[in-house]
Amino acid sequence: MDASLAFPLLAALIAIALFFDFLNGLHDAANSIATIVSTRVLRPQYAVAWAAFFNFIAFLFFGLHVAETLGTGIIDPAIVSPQVIFAALMGAIIWNIVTWIFGIPSSSSHALIGGLVGAGLTKVGFESIVVGGLLKTVGAIFMSPAIGFFLALVLILAVSWAFVRQTPFAVDKTFRIMQFISASLYSLGHGGNDAQKTMGIIAVLLFSQGYLGSEFYVPFWVVITCQSAMALGTLFGGWRIVHTMGSKITRLNPMQGFCAETGGALTLFGATWLGIPVSTTHTITGAIIGVGAARRVSAVRWGLAGNIVIAWVVTMPAAALISAAFYKLVDLIG
Repeated sequence: MDASLAFPLLAALIAIALFFDFLNGLHDAANSIATIVSTRVLRPQYAVAWAAFFNFIAFLFFGLHVAETLGTGIIDPAIVSPQVIFAALMGAIIWNIVTWIFGIPSSSSHALIGGLVGAGLTKVGFESIVVGGLLKTVGAIFMSPAIGFFLALVLILAVSWAFVRQTPFAVDKTFRIMQFISASLYSLGHGGNDAQKTMGIIAVLLFSQGYLGSEFYVPFWVVITCQSAMALGTLFGGWRIVHTMGSKITRLNPMQGFCAETGGALTLFGATWLGIPVSTTHTITGAIIGVGAARRVSAVRWGLAGNIVIAWVVTMPAAALISAAFYKLVDLIG
């Protein structure tokens, strides 16, 4: 394909990818700020600015392993075309908008992966799938909330024991300060893992069109642009989902908010360094349930938590079906 002819289409697809990244920040703002808002440590407008800043600078702390997984480890880069990328993005974007409207904390990450799988399957069938990468990602659907739950549970028990002789007022005052640190860490983890997914999509698109030469890599301008789009989306918030994550699952105090954010952040750091594209939504939900269950099992609204789990399971196939429909439509028009 002549690069000069492809450029307008390429630019439009990059713009759509950045719009998805913006929606990811908007949709997943709750992951970074729900606990610090629900505990009234920060007002929402300040909390989103705090989270957006740490979302943006995340590229300074992590490699680009997740971007490489998304670019080459879900579907075969050899079958990637503008039509595949467009269909994958539309599947993820439409599912994100639907879940945002209804306040459902589903996974933007798995919507994008579902979109890629749906487009790849529709184009060439099962041979398009990189089985190892996809299995690793699907496994993370179950592992990331479980690890977040376990770490948050251990933290809440350890912190409760360490502060057992402190007055409730002193504990509350200490952890109101500590929540600034834990929210920062979680926002770093969110920016480090989630923004890289869009980087991988843009990079594989550039690679498929011959703009990167013979070897896949992520250009620095792609890194900065994606981090900026996500930070901007975070600034716009996502108040329906903030409400669900911050108060509907279980009521949190500052100590519990600190433990949930720290447990979630540690999970994200490990996944990002290993190059595993996990869901920040799944991770923080597991952590919030962990601190709620440590108080008492009945403190968690298990019915709501069950509905969220159903949304997790449905996300990838739903996005895949939407993506497949868009690929068929584009192929028919073309």
